[in-house]
Amino acid sequence: MPKHLLLTGSALLLFAPSAHAQSDPAPQRRDYHAEVPKEIVVTGAFQRNQEDILSGTSVLTGTDLVRNLKTTIGDTLTSQPGVSATSFGPNASRPVLRGFQGERVRVLTDGIGSFDVSNTSVDHAVVINPLTADRIEVLRGPSALMFGSAAIGGVVNVVDSRIPRRIPDEPVHIDGMATYGSAANERSVSAAVDAPVGGKIVFHVDGTYTKSGDLDTGSYILTPDLRAQAAASSDPDIAALADLKGKLPNSAGRTWDVAGGVALITDTGNLGFSVSHFDSLYGVPVRYSLDPNVEAEQVRLDMKQTRADVRGEVDTGGSFLDKIRFRAGFADYQHSELEDTGAVGTTFYSQGLESRLELVQQKHGGWQGAIGAQMLMRDFHVVGDEKFLPKNATQQYGLFTLQSVDFGKLRAEAGARIEHSIVNADADADIGNPAYRRTFDAVSGSIGASYTLADGWRIGVNGSHSQRAPAAEELFANGPHAGTQAFEIGDPDLKLEKNWGLEATLRGSGDGYHVSASAYHSWFDNYIYDVRTGAVEDDLPVFQYYQGKARYYGFEAEASVKLAQLGDYTINADALGDYTHARITGVGAAPRIPPLRLLGGLEAQSERLQGRIEVEHVFDQKRIALNETRTNDYTLVNASLSFNPFAGNGTSVVLSANNIFDVEARRHASFLKDFAPLSGRDFRVSTRFTF
Repeated sequence: MPKHLLLTGSALLLFAPSAHAQSDPAPQRRDYHAEVPKEIVVTGAFQRNQEDILSGTSVLTGTDLVRNLKTTIGDTLTSQPGVSATSFGPNASRPVLRGFQGERVRVLTDGIGSFDVSNTSVDHAVVINPLTADRIEVLRGPSALMFGSAAIGGVVNVVDSRIPRRIPDEPVHIDGMATYGSAANERSVSAAVDAPVGGKIVFHVDGTYTKSGDLDTGSYILTPDLRAQAAASSDPDIAALADLKGKLPNSAGRTWDVAGGVALITDTGNLGFSVSHFDSLYGVPVRYSLDPNVEAEQVRLDMKQTRADVRGEVDTGGSFLDKIRFRAGFADYQHSELEDTGAVGTTFYSQGLESRLELVQQKHGGWQGAIGAQMLMRDFHVVGDEKFLPKNATQQYGLFTLQSVDFGKLRAEAGARIEHSIVNADADADIGNPAYRRTFDAVSGSIGASYTLADGWRIGVNGSHSQRAPAAEELFANGPHAGTQAFEIGDPDLKLEKNWGLEATLRGSGDGYHVSASAYHSWFDNYIYDVRTGAVEDDLPVFQYYQGKARYYGFEAEASVKLAQLGDYTINADALGDYTHARITGVGAAPRIPPLRLLGGLEAQSERLQGRIEVEHVFDQKRIALNETRTNDYTLVNASLSFNPFAGNGTSVVLSANNIFDVEARRHASFLKDFAPLSGRDFRVSTRFTF
């Protein structure tokens, strides 16, 4: 690791309070089993009610989290409004927010980046295990900009307990989970143990293990158009692809991770750290070629990461400053892409450091706010046959603030962020790149207000301007990239990407109902995108990065209503819908934009038992980019039964059946959709226990 990165990181870890708003206030010992209410959002400068946030938000916790839990963070969140997934097979699926993915969405663990290379290519998994999550929060739109200019599309924050937040009431507190899924013969187990020592210190240890076979899709592997082309081939091996169905080849995987942490928790603050190791070996589904001269690759990824995290909070009790919070993390990551012979083809190395400092102001009347600083460093290096980037380093330094004022019926909010980025690339004769150094100064801000229309009903509007510095991958790429089956060429002269946005929200709740809706419109200048040029290099189509104007607009809405009370059971109905329209001026539709989706559910709830059935319809996507294929519509029917055997305890058993009618489904946001459908019929049983 470079000396400047190590020294800077050590200094920050030792001296710089860089905090995160995830830490709960700690003026007194709290109930270890108490959960933050679902309507409270902890991601941000300070905890807020969802109705007070001027953009779309979602919170997944408790039984809802267990029911939706999958092996990837992307697939776990697809039932949330405005969220789709890249779905590059069952082991690599990153969230897509309002049509944005990759560099425009930040995936965080406890407020700090995941320190992986999942933004570099869709076949690279996110190094966050959903099995360790206590809750997952999704912020869409400008409210996420406090976490960096790369959060222009939104933030997904996975909140865990690897650094303890509370002191258990018991001598030893144990949480665990076990899951079986039939579609991929998936077996997963996880356990976490917390033990208090001396009344103020808590030790934590956890571990998870997941193993799965090839995914059963219940349908043909190739799309109807590709099957027709294969059937017409005179080559018998190509013609046989037309009948390929059922198991998705090369989609099995195995993942394990372990972590240990300790925290000092007092009446005036807390300080803790953790160390974790993540290890995964998984197959990348085969992208079949209909050219008999091109052999399909069966690549597996061998991924490892070791990381260290620290978090602290001090209650100052001052008249202006209420709390000082800090959060920092460092990770060493690498993965090797293994060919079907077992030989290593390409290896990716990445070392990252991120730190946040937040000064939370004392609340005065209706005014509250926070100011903070953030630093991120990454060294990235690719070695091997499919090296497409020179060795590069990225540094980002940011200052931000969020201020809100409550006037009663009217609440106003303003935020701002200044970010300085430095991106360096070494000279590399192998891919023909000279040395580069680019610097960028990005300025982002938002201002908005919400107004109480009636008891329980608020309407809000928010305007924002944001700027994003190009990533090293967009600037310096120049080589073959197997994950996207493209020869990628960056542009070292790219400018800041700029965006003006408007968002309107409407939220209402009352006796037995809840409504939430958001509509948004974004105008981009210097929008960064890649286009297939028509040229071919290394038997791969060439994709070149360009900049231009673009426009995104859409909506997301969800509602629930109590239909009846039948004895101990409450009967509820809920529905959600989302839609994004995206166009690049002079080019056409933006690629991989999810189509209109509608989902409706009916649920019976009691203290111990909950039953649910839901129907999701995803419309076909006809608005496609150049050289992109259409995606057919599909309808999924899912059902679940949840049992809580002990009142007031987090233990639960969930039985679920997903895609009951075994339909063929493909997500338009996926690079691999024409070669890898989603899971077929999947029966799952999950149990979560705590004592």
